[in-house]
Amino acid sequence: MRRAARLTLSTLLALCSAGMGLSLLLTRRHKPDETRSPAEYGLDFEDVSFPARDGLTLRGWWIPAAGSDRAVIFLHGQGGSMDPDIQYAPALHAAGFNVLMFDFRAHCRSDGQISTIGYLERQDALGAVDFVRGQGIECIGLLGFSMGGIVAILTAPLCPHVRGVISDGGPARLKTSLAVWAQERGAPYPLGVILARLALTFTSLRVGANQFRYEPLRWVGQIAPRPILFIHGGRDQYVPPRDFEALVAVAGPTAEVWRVPEAGHRTVDQLHPEAYRRRIVTFFERCLASGGP
Repeated sequence: MRRAARLTLSTLLALCSAGMGLSLLLTRRHKPDETRSPAEYGLDFEDVSFPARDGLTLRGWWIPAAGSDRAVIFLHGQGGSMDPDIQYAPALHAAGFNVLMFDFRAHCRSDGQISTIGYLERQDALGAVDFVRGQGIECIGLLGFSMGGIVAILTAPLCPHVRGVISDGGPARLKTSLAVWAQERGAPYPLGVILARLALTFTSLRVGANQFRYEPLRWVGQIAPRPILFIHGGRDQYVPPRDFEALVAVAGPTAEVWRVPEAGHRTVDQLHPEAYRRRIVTFFERCLASGGP
């Protein structure tokens, strides 16, 4: 019995150690993607800095559209930076939208040492909304990629100035996406599920907030009657079909869906680049119409 007890204790300690390790790996400060610039696309822009709602300094680009009182805020994915997403800005700018791009906390140019895949990043998105409103603009859309989709869904219910949301590849459940993330790092899927729960538990303890409460499924229903567009690849391992359908169902009748069966995680734009840009422009033209240029 003592041997069994020691084995059980050793297993629990190993699992907790692995869960804490994953939490530290997940929330660490992230290196930037390849550095880009709006100037590469002929866009005039300003390097800007502004505070998140909790005071931490964020840095990004403000790409103004003369005479326009509409703006789209880009929310990038986890672990990189805003740089790759600059490719979508020209189409929105040409359609008359101001664009704000920035790095989330603990990513690239912005301050901070810990990221949380949504909970703390809400403060960043709310600070971005405050910056845009400070430019005299009240008609705002959020364009979120992967983790940015999570942040958009968690932020919109708190901010009536957000008129519409696009989530491209935003997971429905953190537990699912983190289990896949652990699996990609060598853990069998059943073990990955356990490790995902432990990682969220340890992250909750470290940041002083229950991370299980900040899953998009718990928040997306509060966005209506404002519209939300989900862009989903049928082969997206982080957002399996059952999770995705649950997310859409909870979002309600104002949800719109663009499913691309052959696409993976965040690859719809690679397979259909022209249709992708047309869709995001058309969506924001419709839901931000009251704030036209």
